[in-house]
Amino acid sequence: MRAVFGVRWGRLWVVLVCLSVLPVHRVAAFGDATAVEIVSLDVGNGNDGARRVAERLAWEVRKRSSVEPILEPGRARLDRASLFRSPFVYWRGSDEFPPLSEQAIEGLRKYVHRGGFILIDDATAGGEGFDRAVRRELLRAFPALPLQPISSDHTIYRSFYLLRNPVGRVQGPGFLEGITYGDRIAIVYSRHDLGGAFQRDKLGAWSQAVVPGGEPQRERAIRLGVNLVLYALCTDYKDDQVHAPFIMRRRGSGR
Repeated sequence: MRAVFGVRWGRLWVVLVCLSVLPVHRVAAFGDATAVEIVSLDVGNGNDGARRVAERLAWEVRKRSSVEPILEPGRARLDRASLFRSPFVYWRGSDEFPPLSEQAIEGLRKYVHRGGFILIDDATAGGEGFDRAVRRELLRAFPALPLQPISSDHTIYRSFYLLRNPVGRVQGPGFLEGITYGDRIAIVYSRHDLGGAFQRDKLGAWSQAVVPGGEPQRERAIRLGVNLVLYALCTDYKDDQVHAPFIMRRRGSGR
């Protein structure tokens, strides 16, 4: 069991959730006693609709799995205790931002060290400013742990749905990048504008077109988001024959 902090939430509940959606075994415990909160990160330069994306992701996770996220999640800062109430932080941006404070860098290190998971989402899906700033700050926080491409056979791609590659609002690179901390991936970086595929307007219609694959690509992007949340809660599991029936049933049902 990974180190935990903040207000402990029901470990038994988390284990049951993991067993109900995955045959998995190790969980972080954060935040409230009964619910998971997918918080959006505020680094002081606007978050390009990150909170709305976090709300949509929470809704999709609740609809599709046994996990029951809070449907109106809050925001967090790296230099505030609010960071430690959630096992999953969503960091979205499109513009270059100034260097983080030393307090924020230390908060980032502590969050990862204590079991937290961060999804970084480049809303430009290929622009240079946000990408440059993210890489700079991650290098400050984890100089010995560079971002590296995540293998297509990693647990992230089969933690709930069976996926072959990452997509978002755009097709983007054929891989995600990640920082491995110990035996788990603690930070995932997507340059596919994953959140752009989730966004809806006030009337419930999709806000942005998904290219080049249209609605099937949007569905794969949503599935990737769900996989990432389940991975963050339950980490990895052994790829052995015990799990084949779970995988085959999911594949056969098209879920």
